[in-house]
Amino acid sequence: MEISGFQLSGPARARRIVVAMSGGVDSSVVAALAARTGAETIGVTLQLYDHGEAVGRAGACCAGRDIRDARAVCDALGIAHYVFDHASSFRAQVIDDFADEYLAGRTPIPCVKCNMGPKFTDLFALARDLGADCLATGHYVRRVEGADGAELHRAIDPARDQSYFLFATTAAQLDYLRFPLGGMEKAQVRALAAELGLGVAAKPDSQDICFVPEGNYADVVRKVRPDADTAGDIVDEGGRVLGRHRGLIHYTVGQRRGLEIGGGHDPLYVVRIDAAARQVVVGPKAALAVEAARLSDINWVGGDHRGPLTAKVRSLAKPVAARLAGDRLVFEAPEYGVAPGQAAVLYAGERVLGGGWIAATERARVPLAA
Repeated sequence: MEISGFQLSGPARARRIVVAMSGGVDSSVVAALAARTGAETIGVTLQLYDHGEAVGRAGACCAGRDIRDARAVCDALGIAHYVFDHASSFRAQVIDDFADEYLAGRTPIPCVKCNMGPKFTDLFALARDLGADCLATGHYVRRVEGADGAELHRAIDPARDQSYFLFATTAAQLDYLRFPLGGMEKAQVRALAAELGLGVAAKPDSQDICFVPEGNYADVVRKVRPDADTAGDIVDEGGRVLGRHRGLIHYTVGQRRGLEIGGGHDPLYVVRIDAAARQVVVGPKAALAVEAARLSDINWVGGDHRGPLTAKVRSLAKPVAARLAGDRLVFEAPEYGVAPGQAAVLYAGERVLGGGWIAATERARVPLAA
């Protein structure tokens, strides 16, 4: 079995590797691959919250059973495993931010905030303190050595690609990071886990945000911000009241279901959330069309962003043709469902150039029949 992904500059290989371990099959395979290189391998798990206290259910990423699974894998591989409690920083940087973004009428991406904070910033410091030559993770994304240094590229398996969630990675972080799974498909990873005799080989993937079991965002926000269920009006774009909503946390831009507006209306979608007025503004699908978005906190991973590029404005969206003028991202054709709070990630082919947070959108002129 060929082992790759842990080389340093030139032909040298890492002597000590720290692996970020969540207790899942992906990071477990990374730990096994790292150990196979002959380098001293150390598994590190960040306990990010008391899961039972946070969401009322035990057993999910970075708490409870998953920490035990990570330790069992490390024991089987004969490598050290450490657990560090970073619950307070995770609460402040991720969970509180998640709740506040919803209350402000934006749609948050907690996985990016986690990567920007506890996972990369905190893990980097730990890996450096442990004297590691690199930090390896189970993300499905590729690190490619280019003429000007390390580049970030999409994973080989488009169904598993996680590059959207890593747009905020800095050049210095990318130089230190390793992503051994970016050139593999998920089926290969599971087969390799079984071949290596790892007990997590058949463990199901997590389908939800780690602290939001079963996709129930409102319950989590309500626990963190008890006043989150304040009701208000559902209005059309002219301000006419069409109904009542149960709280802003239940709605996101582009949503159609759950509006519960009576009468013979044509299909209506959430087109804007006015947090100050506690209003959910609805309109026809044409009202969702966006011609441009203003970006904030733009991060450049590397590469020339002045030429043709594509932009991905939601994690499950396909990249679309666009151009960047200052902080203004202009779409070649109207784009739908562009929500403040989400990220716009920019690509040149397979390479990730960087991206920024969607701060505001500019509506496109589309006929109402669209």
